[in-house]
Amino acid sequence: MDLVADAKIPFPKAAVFAAYRDEMVKLVPFLPNVRAIEVKSRADAPPVTELVNIWHGGGEIPAAARAFLSEAMLSWTDHARWDEAAWTCDWRIETHSFKEAVTCRGKNEFIEDDAGTTLRIRGVIAIDATKVKGVPGFLAGKVGKALEEFLGNKIRPNLVEVSDGLTRYLKSKQA
Repeated sequence: MDLVADAKIPFPKAAVFAAYRDEMVKLVPFLPNVRAIEVKSRADAPPVTELVNIWHGGGEIPAAARAFLSEAMLSWTDHARWDEAAWTCDWRIETHSFKEAVTCRGKNEFIEDDAGTTLRIRGVIAIDATKVKGVPGFLAGKVGKALEEFLGNKIRPNLVEVSDGLTRYLKSKQA
């Protein structure tokens, strides 16, 4: 399933790109569905930066519901290659649950315009339900598509939410 989202951020491309790449941990207070972001590794070889971040979700999930969800279901590892010369970020998400069944990857492009920056997010999520324990083989295709649609409909707004949080963060730095 395709993941497509565009976001307008009323700041110059260089500021948006740098904040998104370098200050993601500081954005957590501006992201209601994220409890923490942990930088696992960073390698700088300008103009390219390779980052591995672990995201811990569940910010606005009621505490009672969180008790039934494992940490693995609410966390994921983000592998990102930031290219400042091309103003792009190629990313790959590794889920902590159903790791072998989920493929999620894409590219973000930062495009400057008169209003600031347009962040174009393009990606894909695919779920091979034959690799999910307990799903009968004859239902795997149908279950996989249903899960892709469900997750896609959850992920798309979250991609835009990060951009909205980034806008609020950059505005707070001006104050």
